[in-house]
Amino acid sequence: MNPARTASRPRLAALTALLALTALVPTANGPATAATGPTGGDAPHRPCVASKVPGRGPAREVLRIAERAKAELDLTSVILRVTDGGREVVTTALGESMTGVPADPAMHFRNGNIAISYMGAALLRLVDQGRVRLDDPVSRWLPELKDADRITLRMLAASTTGLVDYVRLPAFQQAVVANPFRQWTARELVALSTERERWYEPGTNWSYSHANFVLLGAALEKITGTRLDVLLRRQVLKPLGLSETRNSFTPEIPEPALHAYTADRGTYEESTFWNPSWTTAPGAVETTDICDLARSAAGIGSGELLSPASYRELLDPGTVGLGHATEKCPATVCLAQTERTHYGFGVLVLGDWIAQHPLFFGYSASQAYLPSRGLAIAVSTTQGRGTPAGHTAHLIAQRIAAALEPGRPIPDFG
Repeated sequence: MNPARTASRPRLAALTALLALTALVPTANGPATAATGPTGGDAPHRPCVASKVPGRGPAREVLRIAERAKAELDLTSVILRVTDGGREVVTTALGESMTGVPADPAMHFRNGNIAISYMGAALLRLVDQGRVRLDDPVSRWLPELKDADRITLRMLAASTTGLVDYVRLPAFQQAVVANPFRQWTARELVALSTERERWYEPGTNWSYSHANFVLLGAALEKITGTRLDVLLRRQVLKPLGLSETRNSFTPEIPEPALHAYTADRGTYEESTFWNPSWTTAPGAVETTDICDLARSAAGIGSGELLSPASYRELLDPGTVGLGHATEKCPATVCLAQTERTHYGFGVLVLGDWIAQHPLFFGYSASQAYLPSRGLAIAVSTTQGRGTPAGHTAHLIAQRIAAALEPGRPIPDFG
């Protein structure tokens, strides 16, 4: 997400780049030992390649939507993949990564808050394995967190703790814009939130806060005695076959990398390697490719790794009915959670679709899944000089959904 724009344009793209406690959160050097470079699944490498150019049918319509959106939104690149019941409809890449370098489906990009859905799934798998309960207080693992005895694992994963979102703080926004290459620590990030008065009492309202997910990552490490990147690989990435999705403790993006550009600091400049350390918990700062993103949409959206009870929790951990303005929390922050549009465990329930749409300095992505049909949509975009603010990849996903399932559109959140 772009913190420079948050104050004037509150977005739940705070749902796009999401972030372990002052004295209680493990650093990147968690219990497990490993190199500090990228870590991914153990599945054999398989390149993500474009499908044949379609002449007609749904694939041609999807391609037409992407071509129109690229021109209309002045996008530098559009990469997408659509599958139906696990079968490829179309995979393609339009535009350029850099001048003279065509975009390609095999290129890697940041997946932002999609990794939070993996944390939610990992937590629920631990529940299914009998290792924790969702309503366990986090004081057991994060004893130095203020009010830890009143905050549960459910509240962290569902974002109902009342913790202020540090991404909305003007001082933080100014610091990121002034030095986008800065390496932030989990302690620094969570301190920004915990040093301020809560928006509301834990469990009584809903608001997105990056700090919740930094803390969730820390709790998962303490619960399992395993570094978060290793845990996510074992519990989610490897079982789903996401061989091109991996964490890095640096701003590195594996080759081939999709390059990004932004005018967020007043001049159009490359932002590919701006530091994403503030976006979510160490160990969950990931990159992916479009084939993995489509597989992720289906694997997470279908609850493939979860018991039926845990899948129900993923889609509504108690957030429906929450979300209301208070004296401390405006309606643009404490968004109403309705049956039709609400936050789950790291996923957005948008009508009949299970979705997520990260945004980070020039990068936009979207994954959406329609369980009733098994339809998965994955889109990645990079912005040009004239690209309007907002989730351009998600807008394209919405247009594709409207074309392929006109009776089941993807509504906006909030």
